[in-house]
Amino acid sequence: MTQEPVWFITGSSTGLGRALAEVLLEKGFRVAATARRPADLEPLRKKYDSQVLCPALDVTQPGQVRSAIQQTLDHFGRIDVCVNNAGYGLIGAVEEVSDEEIRRQFETNFFGALDVTRALLPHFRQQRSGHFVNISSIGGFRAIAGAAIYNATKFALEALSEALAKEVAPLGIRVVLVEPGPFRTDFGGRSIDDTPNRIPEYASTAGKMREYYQTAHGKQVGDPRKAAEAMIQAVESNADFLRLPLGQATVTGMREKMEQVQKDITLWEQSAINTAFDTD
Repeated sequence: MTQEPVWFITGSSTGLGRALAEVLLEKGFRVAATARRPADLEPLRKKYDSQVLCPALDVTQPGQVRSAIQQTLDHFGRIDVCVNNAGYGLIGAVEEVSDEEIRRQFETNFFGALDVTRALLPHFRQQRSGHFVNISSIGGFRAIAGAAIYNATKFALEALSEALAKEVAPLGIRVVLVEPGPFRTDFGGRSIDDTPNRIPEYASTAGKMREYYQTAHGKQVGDPRKAAEAMIQAVESNADFLRLPLGQATVTGMREKMEQVQKDITLWEQSAINTAFDTD
C-alpha cells in the first residue's frame, strides 16, 4: 500500500506554515511540522499522533536543521517535499535599520532557507525525487519603500531558487517559488519587526509602510487555507513552471513590475546594443 508523501515544513507554528500543515494532515499526508517552540504545535501532535512529527527547529541553528531532518527521516523513512517557510518581515528605511537587524533578517529569511536546502539536497538527489517549495513574497519580485531589507532577502531567495531549479531538474527534483500577497496571518503582527529608529525625512516613503501594517493587519483578503490548497495543487501538478503567485495583489504587482522592466528595456535598448566594440 502506497503511503502519502512526507512534507517537511519550517515555521509551522503560525501563518501559512501552520495553515499548510493543518490542511495536509486533514488530507492524510504525513507532516514534519517544525517550529522554534514545538509546544506551539502540541494540538496537532495530540490530534494526529504518528501522522505528524514536531521537531524543534530554529533555522539559524545548523545543528537543529540537521537534527530535525534526521528525526524526520528516522520517523517517516523519507522526505518528499520541503517547504522553506520560516521567516519574518522588517520595516524601516535603509538608513534607519541597524546592522544587527539587517544581519538577523538575512540569517532567518535567506541563510536559514539555504541551510535547510543544502542539508536536504543529498537525500533528494539519492532518491531522485523531491520538491522544494520556497515561500517568497510579492516583495521578492517587486520592492517597495520601507521594506528594502526584507525585499532583499526574498530577492536573494528567488535568485537561489531560479538557479537551483536548473541544477536539479535532471535529478528529478523540482523547485516552486510561492509569492503570496497579503494573507490574514500573523505576518503583519508578531511576525514583523519595526526598527525603533525614525528619521523624519523618510516619513512620506518608508513611513507609509508602517501606516499600512497598522491599518491592514487582520483585514487582509487572503485566506491562508486557500493558499495551502493552492500550494498542494502546485506540488502535485505536472505543469512546467517556477512561480506560484497567490492573491490578486501579487498578480497585479507582478504585471506592473514586468511592464516597468519592459519600458526600461525599450528606453535604453539602443544604448545597450551600442556598448559593443566597433567592428570594421
